[in-house]
Parts: sequence; structure tokens; C-alpha cells
Amino acid sequence: MKRYLAILSQYPLLWIVSIMIVMGAVITSMSPYFLTLGNLSNLLKQVSIVAILGAGQTVVILSAGIDLSVGSILALSAVTTGWMIENGYPAAAAALVGLCMGTLCGLINGLVIAKGRIPPFIATLGMMGIARGMALVITKGVSYMVLIPLFDFIGSGEIAGVPVPIIIVLIIFLILFIVLKNTVFGRNIYAIGDNEEASKLAGINVKKHLIWIYCISGFLSAVAAMIMIGRLASSPPNVAQGAELQAIAATIIGGTSFTGGIGGVETTLIGAMIMAMLTNGLNILGVSSFWQQVFIGMIIVVAVWIDKLKIKE
Repeated sequence: MKRYLAILSQYPLLWIVSIMIVMGAVITSMSPYFLTLGNLSNLLKQVSIVAILGAGQTVVILSAGIDLSVGSILALSAVTTGWMIENGYPAAAAALVGLCMGTLCGLINGLVIAKGRIPPFIATLGMMGIARGMALVITKGVSYMVLIPLFDFIGSGEIAGVPVPIIIVLIIFLILFIVLKNTVFGRNIYAIGDNEEASKLAGINVKKHLIWIYCISGFLSAVAAMIMIGRLASSPPNVAQGAELQAIAATIIGGTSFTGGIGGVETTLIGAMIMAMLTNGLNILGVSSFWQQVFIGMIIVVAVWIDKLKIKE
């Protein structure tokens, strides 16, 4: 067991890729429809939402925080965009305001956590209720139709045969990978997650960094909202319920330590793929969505347990 855990610690990408391959083989053996071209294309589009939310969640968890509000922020950003479209505003302006709404929610989270000294769990739990409630207040529970070519292209379009959502995912992950690995800001995030007090003594402006971290998470939730609008051709206020659990699961499965300071977005992408494969495979096999929530919860517990074992080693 110790030797296996040592391998997991040294080669996190290797073991999660292995899990993905084994999972794909198991699902394929149970259903011939999994590896069809149509299903794989659908799988790639499905993974985009979880991957983008997981990217933001990775940055947050690396700082030893957590963001439970990403699904609700996604819904509020989508509803804000849909409301503007409904009232005759240009599509580009509506998208920009939607992105600003997500960033604003992230900014509020950051300010409450950094300046108000409220634990991230409590602050983002509050925002989860506030953002979802505001989405319902704005729409009165009614979904706005968004039949606009721009959003259709973002959610379902292709460039050179590659789905646009996947291109957006790759751009986001490439930027975050460079930022986390090759900039002072990125290295400071790791330092804050490893030891916040030591980071303060080293001269790092922890409060400023935390505000930026939650702004990034809020902005990426809004980006995911633009893709969701394009896929659904509408902006329902109840969209993305439970998405925060999938984002957290993708991040932890990807090897980012729940205690902060260890991990990266490159493995979160594989974690998101595993979550999408699980959901897609269970749908193909006819497993109830209720049981899917049970499996996701179990996966989070097991992933955190493995993370704790690796830390002990």
C-alpha cells in the first residue's frame, strides 16, 4: 500500500489516465454505444462545463479554499445574459454583462473571505443561495429562450472539426497552466495553500491574492454559462444544480490536494473527463440520475481519503 501511494504521489497524471482508460474499457464492455462517434462527440461537449468549473475550482483549492457557489453563479450569469437578450440588447453586450456578473459574484466571495475573514465554505455557501435566488427572482422561475447564432456557435459550433467548447477549454487550461507554473502570482497561490501565515511573513499580499482567486473562479463560471446557453438555447434559472460537486470531484480526482498547495490544472482536465465518462456511461446504461448523485458523492469521499493517505505518507 505504501509503495502504491508513493507511485500516486510521484506520478499523479499516470494513475488518473490509467483510471480513465480502465473506466472506458469497462463501460465499452457493458455497452457498444459508448465508443460510437456520435457519443464521443457528445462526451467532449459534456466535459467542457465540468472542466471549466473544475479549472476555477482548482485555483481555489490550491489556495486551501473551496467554492460551493460555482453552479449558482453559472445560473445567475446565464439568466442575466438571457434577460438582456429578451429585452433586445445585442448578443455581444449580453455576453459581456453575463461575464461581468460572474466575475462580480467571485469578487464578492473574495472580499467576504479576505476582508471579512469568513471561512470559504460559509462565504461561498451563502453565495450559492444568493446567486440561485437572484436567478429565480430575475426570471420568476421562467426560462428565457436564447436563439442567437453567437451562442449557438459557442455551445455547438465547430472549427476545423473541433467543437468550439473544447477549444475554449484548451485555451483556458493552457493559460492557467502557464500562470500557475511560470508566474509569481501562480507560485504565490501554491505558497498560500501550503502555509498562509508563512506566506504573510514572506511578504505576500494574501488578501489581494484571495480576491483575485475567487474572481477567476466566478469569471470561469460565467464562461461555462455562455457554453451552457448555447447548448440549451435558453437560460433556465435551475441549470447546473449540483455542478459544484462535479467540479470538486474532478479537481480532487485530478490529484489536487484538498488541503491546498499541491496539484495543477493539467490533471484536473483528466479528472473532468473521468466525471463526464462516468455520467455519460451511467446514462447509456440507464442508471437513474438519483443513483448518479450517490456515485459522485462516494467518489469525492474516496478521492479525499486517498489524498489524506498520500499526505500521511
